[in-house]
Amino acid sequence: MKTKILNEIKAFETIVIHRHVRPDPDAYGSQMGLAEIIRATFPEKKVYVVGTSEPTLEFLGEIDEVADDVYNGALVIVCDTANTERIDDSRYPNGEKLIKIDHHPNDDSYGDLLWVNTKASSCSEMITSFYENFKDELVLNETAARLLYAGIVGDTGRFLYPSTTEETLRLAAKLVTFPFDRSLLYQNLYQRPFKTVKLLGYIFEHLNLKDNGAATIYISKDILRQFDINPKQASDLVSSIENIEGLKAWIMFVEEENEIRARLRSKGPVINELAKEYRGGGHPLASGATVYTQEEVAEMEEKLYQICNETP
Repeated sequence: MKTKILNEIKAFETIVIHRHVRPDPDAYGSQMGLAEIIRATFPEKKVYVVGTSEPTLEFLGEIDEVADDVYNGALVIVCDTANTERIDDSRYPNGEKLIKIDHHPNDDSYGDLLWVNTKASSCSEMITSFYENFKDELVLNETAARLLYAGIVGDTGRFLYPSTTEETLRLAAKLVTFPFDRSLLYQNLYQRPFKTVKLLGYIFEHLNLKDNGAATIYISKDILRQFDINPKQASDLVSSIENIEGLKAWIMFVEEENEIRARLRSKGPVINELAKEYRGGGHPLASGATVYTQEEVAEMEEKLYQICNETP
């Protein structure tokens, strides 16, 4: 499959790369890292990255403004996006050919070519391995290495999550041979405004932790206004409670304008099937979902408790 993808990249003069909505470092890293590899290798090609810009990740790179006619006869690649509903920018079907590159469970097999590797820690790891497979033909520069490293770091929780494998570390070691400033990168990835830290204090104070290791926290729009925080900033705190003793799995509910986003995380119990029940999905230990009523919130909480009861 990697060879077929490379052949398509070689064949097209215009390439547009998408990723998922509400982007994280891996979405930015894989999308922009792949774009940078293609640009460095084929400077004559027109390569664009599209989607809604995320202010907290703008230090990684800028999103391109692309006219509709750019898609005419173009190759479209979607990175780090499990299903079509989560693709940022609805113009993704408008190209001549569509490629999916992803590490989530392949519940939505969209695209003319699909490369899905659920064993990879991140889509950025996959793009790094793609380069390594064809290192005699492709160019990896410092900019691409920095982007891909940021994506791997983000999706592995600084190499702490179980998704981190020997292959993850081996490829990351290749990337750090480039002289980008890792200390500055970590600072940009993990620094938080003081108001966000204060919200974290609220989360610890109001976390509903049960004896069976299930926990939930609900962040209402009133709380967001009280702390002057947007939903994205609140959701980014979902992993901040993971070191609590006895914690098995948890859900952070964050009210948005017309929906309630549920962020699910786990130290062992599989929670992505629960996410799928509520218009979501993801990895076995890290998923997202969307609910619309307090009744659905209560249902999810009860089902999480049952999952933790059934898991040693």
